[in-house]
Amino acid sequence: MQTNIQEVSTINVRLFTDKPVRKTPYQVKGVIMKQFPDNEIVPMLNGTYREKFLYPRVQVKILNEQIYLIGIAEGVEPIKSILSELTSLNFGNITFEISKSEIEENNDSFKLTPELIKYRFVTPWIALNQNTGKKYRSLKNKDRINYLNKLLGKNIIFLAREMGIETDENIFSKLNLSTLVPKAIDDNNWGAFNGELKINFLLPNYLGIGNGITRGYGTICEYNDSLSLKPDSKETNLKQKNFSSIKAKRQKKSKRIFSEEFDIEEDDIDDNNNGQHKKIKRNKQPWKRKKISKKPSGEINYNSEEYHKKQHKF
Repeated sequence: MQTNIQEVSTINVRLFTDKPVRKTPYQVKGVIMKQFPDNEIVPMLNGTYREKFLYPRVQVKILNEQIYLIGIAEGVEPIKSILSELTSLNFGNITFEISKSEIEENNDSFKLTPELIKYRFVTPWIALNQNTGKKYRSLKNKDRINYLNKLLGKNIIFLAREMGIETDENIFSKLNLSTLVPKAIDDNNWGAFNGELKINFLLPNYLGIGNGITRGYGTICEYNDSLSLKPDSKETNLKQKNFSSIKAKRQKKSKRIFSEEFDIEEDDIDDNNNGQHKKIKRNKQPWKRKKISKKPSGEINYNSEEYHKKQHKF
């Protein structure tokens, strides 16, 4: 059964522009912050609330050369507050005129379901960071998909907890990936995968899971088919079909400030590590890239104005 159930509102906005948008989510966020400097959406985009919300409440996506604004819980109203004035986006070298917005709102997501819901990753799911990547490389191929399924289950449990939902029931998950060889992503020793997933948990379309959420990675979209979960089939039939099952452990909310990676897995991925992070020899990471400079605290603030200016031209 679930406890601490609360209604979670979400909003999904697609912006129709006069030309295809070939910009990054960071570039779009930078322009929105510049055009609405005093609006409540700014701290939702620039990392100010990182200590308050481990999971970003406002997300920007570029899908099929269109802009999507996703708001979850506290992020819904800030998005609504700019829509009436969001008639164009001026990048300096190019301006996109916005002709209309397609808006979808609901408040019935983030809950366990009696059926397995099928989603697809419309952008790569970054499952592996430095710690999980090292563990993944040490596994045999036959064990790797089960490992990834458990990481996916922990992704879902993290999301539920961020929305104030605790559950004593199992989260079932099954991945169908195009390959078990991770694709190297960016500068963070990240490993990404493409494919599909099935879970017994309802999530809003275009939500991001895994690492690199604020960059637009891990975006999911629901397929229009599902598999019913009969009470007597949960523990038997699903296991025979290679579904992974994971139950949330009761714990106090972490006070650790998460970095851009949203490393929701690494705290409990190693049961013999007593809650401490291992030191990783990064030169053995197959997807290692040259790192960008960090803030004095060691955390990269990808949402800062300084980072925007360095990485992108508006």
